[in-house]
Parts: sequence; structure tokens; C-alpha cells
Amino acid sequence: MLNLTVNGRMRQVDVEPEMPLLWVLRDELDVKGPKFGCGIAQCGACTVHVNGEPVRSCSFPVSAAAGKRIVTIEGLAQGSRLHPVQQAWIDHQVPQCGYCQGGQILTAVALLRKNPEPSDQEIDEAMTNLCRCGSYARIRTAIHAAAKKKA
Repeated sequence: MLNLTVNGRMRQVDVEPEMPLLWVLRDELDVKGPKFGCGIAQCGACTVHVNGEPVRSCSFPVSAAAGKRIVTIEGLAQGSRLHPVQQAWIDHQVPQCGYCQGGQILTAVALLRKNPEPSDQEIDEAMTNLCRCGSYARIRTAIHAAAKKKA
């Protein structure tokens, strides 16, 4: 049995230790925010936070997450109050299809935590998640807006 804290809630899972965290979240714990995109940690659709750091959960073994704080897009808001990055995404109409946006948002939150006023170049360097819809300009705009609100 592995103990995981997912979105503030202690959970126990009986899985193989090398099972990717993504599959544990989606298939064992019914947390559907992280998405399967590429399976090789390139696209970022599966991004979650582990102890505050963005992690590509499709290639992150669940055993490495045991005993740590895991936050998915579902756990980012505080009650009914959206995180400033989530609100900026809505305000600037970032999503098109929306498939990658949970990972995009979590990556942006981690960026703003480390760099509260990033330049366009710093945003472009940090936001390595892929968006098939090409919403990168709106992502950058939303990150700047969230930074002004001190995300």
C-alpha cells in the first residue's frame, strides 16, 4: 500500500510501485484532470504538482510521489474561489479544445511561484507544454494578467 495526499486528501492505493502516477490518479483514484497525451513526458497534458513542483505524471512512478503533496487541476482552487491563473485563463479565453489546459495552468502556477513577473521570453522558456490548438499567445497574455494579480 502506498499513501498519497491528492488535493489535500489522504488516499491509499495498492498498485505496483513503478506504475505511472498518471494512471494511479486517473484509473485508481478517479482524478480525471491530468490527461494522457504522449506517454513520454513531452507534451505536458499530464502535468501535476508534487510538493509544489510541476511533474509529468505519465513518466513519474507513483512510488516517487508516496508521502508527498500531489495537486492536480481539481485541487488548485480554494473552495469556490479560483486560483488567479485559472481566472486569468477564463478572462482571456485561453482554451480552445481545453485538453492540455490543466497541465498548462499548473505549469504557469509553478512559473509564477518562482518568477512572479516573468518576461515574454521567460514565459516561452518555462511553458514547454504543447497545445495542438496553438493558444500560446493567449497563454502568455493570461500569465501576465495573473502575475499582475500576484498569483
